[in-house]
Amino acid sequence: MPVRGMVPTSGAEPVELLVRNAKVYTGDPAHPEAQGIAVRDGRIVALGDDHDLVRLVGPGTRVVDALGRRVIPGLNDSHLHVIRGGLNYVLELRWDGVPTLRQALAMLKEQAGRTPKGQWIRVVGGWTAEQFAERRMPTVAELNAAAPDTPVFVLHLYQSALMNRAAVTAAGFTAETPDPPGGQIVRGRDGGPTGVLLAAPGALILYSTLAKAPLLSPEDQRLSTKHFLRELNRFGLTSAVDAAGGFQNFPDNYRTVIDLARAGELTLRISYHLFPQTGGQEIADLSRWIEMVRPEDGDSWLRLNGAGENLTWAAADFENFTEPRPELADGYEAEFEKAVRLLMENGWGFRLHATYDETIRRDLAVFERLAVEGLFPAGNRWLFDHAETVSDASLDRIAALGGAVSVQNRMSFQGRAFVERYGAAAATRTPPVRRMLDKGLVVGAGTDATRVSSYNPWVALHWLVTGRTVGDLALYPESNRLSRETALELYTLGGARLTGEADVKGALREGCFADLAVLSDDYFTVPAEDIPHIESVLTVVGGRIVSAAAEYEGLDEAIEPVRPGWSPVAHFGGYQATPRPSVTGARQADLLAQAVAESEQHRQWRVARGSAPEGRTEIFDSCFVL
Repeated sequence: MPVRGMVPTSGAEPVELLVRNAKVYTGDPAHPEAQGIAVRDGRIVALGDDHDLVRLVGPGTRVVDALGRRVIPGLNDSHLHVIRGGLNYVLELRWDGVPTLRQALAMLKEQAGRTPKGQWIRVVGGWTAEQFAERRMPTVAELNAAAPDTPVFVLHLYQSALMNRAAVTAAGFTAETPDPPGGQIVRGRDGGPTGVLLAAPGALILYSTLAKAPLLSPEDQRLSTKHFLRELNRFGLTSAVDAAGGFQNFPDNYRTVIDLARAGELTLRISYHLFPQTGGQEIADLSRWIEMVRPEDGDSWLRLNGAGENLTWAAADFENFTEPRPELADGYEAEFEKAVRLLMENGWGFRLHATYDETIRRDLAVFERLAVEGLFPAGNRWLFDHAETVSDASLDRIAALGGAVSVQNRMSFQGRAFVERYGAAAATRTPPVRRMLDKGLVVGAGTDATRVSSYNPWVALHWLVTGRTVGDLALYPESNRLSRETALELYTLGGARLTGEADVKGALREGCFADLAVLSDDYFTVPAEDIPHIESVLTVVGGRIVSAAAEYEGLDEAIEPVRPGWSPVAHFGGYQATPRPSVTGARQADLLAQAVAESEQHRQWRVARGSAPEGRTEIFDSCFVL
């Protein structure tokens, strides 16, 4: 689509795509800015201004006018459960971004009216009570009122779940059902389940219950995954590192993305990890996979990156900050060391879930023993995930062993719970991202979506820049906040460094993949509070336009409608983008005021029944302080 000012020429070999009239932030210090990008065969062949690039325009060149908008390298979430999330996406009612509990419950009630018998309504992570104007969780009674006959499962982080009466029955919970290890079924006076499940502190009870809900057919899982990838493209994501996870078996649960990759239908580049699923047979699983596949098997769209984020179940520390820090069993290191040795001797890198410094110190002691034999550092990429309470001493040890760190914005959603347990002073460096960078560590950023944080990367970037939660609680001093440029680098080059791909992605320079996003708002100049509202109006992956909105609507590749027709995504979409207060004006303020008023009525109702103190308080029912 030639535009005014770009006349086709017959000089140099024409390109397939040219983005012009843009404010391009390249992420390349040698050439930090440009006005246009030329793409041929999925890679960037030139950057410059209109005068530089006009020679590359031919009759078949698609020319896109960015209208002066900001263009950035495509975002890369370095810790996203994208494969598991895609298999279930169209079945989920997403509360991500919903501003009031009133709206969330209204969505649930409406969905109950269209959900067929035998299916569940699932709200699976990506939200917290802190985002609601009411500042509280829903109650089981409210779930029963909204959906009296349809099973409802509402997951809140990896901390708790609420189930209505129909879901308790569908899941088979009775007074005789025993509590699983690390979990609690909250019971009433009669001993029967109330509908509240607690991670105490293990999350197995939460996702094993969710696993009882009906699954999609393989063909519908394929379409669901395509729609989830498009939803991620909506925010400018062009790559992600899949961190595997519970109930994600290899190769069975990877077949959908493998099939999509073979068909050329992925719209997001995925590097994936393998996670042993059964305690007691982790070494057998890892040994079997080593015989089946090798790191970097695949191509630029789908490739194996290594093992993790768990290697052995006994080494995992769960991050339910409403519960005391879990004490890992004595002696877990023996089996853990076998797993690490097996991987390193066979050229496999790995990532490792570790929330607390106490766990990190024990793991590092294992690595240091193996380092005596030359297994660390040995050219294999390895990293710690999360690391909220990692110490400076541990960071030095990680650096000495050639390790890296991937941080996620779990504190955006769990920051208040951490402060209430450990204090505001301890929360000022959870995690100490600035110290990691100062020590020269490779650091990538991500979300840990979909069951913890939201998959919206701009919420995570807001957290890195401002140090604030989604409920606007200030956590970090300036010394542990990042500039916008540094935060963006963690979300672009940082992820590429973790997968060994920094030579081909993470920046916009000649020879790199043509992965980029044209933003709705200029990330570098919008007020900090507006960063979470940013979306991509045009996302390009490998030269393909995979998401298009605003003036560019219709330029992206066609996709089949969401199936099944009753899907929550078909009616509500995914992330609920809310208009900025400056745009919505009095109407938005009125809605929030209504929500706050209803919250006060709810508090007064509890005071009258003796379940809350007489004085005003911001803390809601203690059963739901999450």
